[in-house]
Amino acid sequence: MRKIALAMLVLVFASGVTLPPAVAQSMSCESKAMDKNGKPLAGAAKASFMKKCMRSACAEKAVDKNGKPLAGAAKNSFMKKCERAG
Repeated sequence: MRKIALAMLVLVFASGVTLPPAVAQSMSCESKAMDKNGKPLAGAAKASFMKKCMRSACAEKAVDKNGKPLAGAAKNSFMKKCERAG
């Protein structure tokens, strides 16, 4: 039974399963949440960093189908949706 479970696990990872963008984005922000001494942030400092990191990551993606940056209500709507997903 263990061999079958192990084989299934190897197949899942070998098939190239990718994470949803919001999860991957959150994980990258999580890995960057370090202080100047290399220790992980905690509490309010971590929450503030995560919010700033997610906002900047979403701002980079705020473009329309023609590649022009979004502005006004369209940008606000996109940013709210993107930040909630993260």
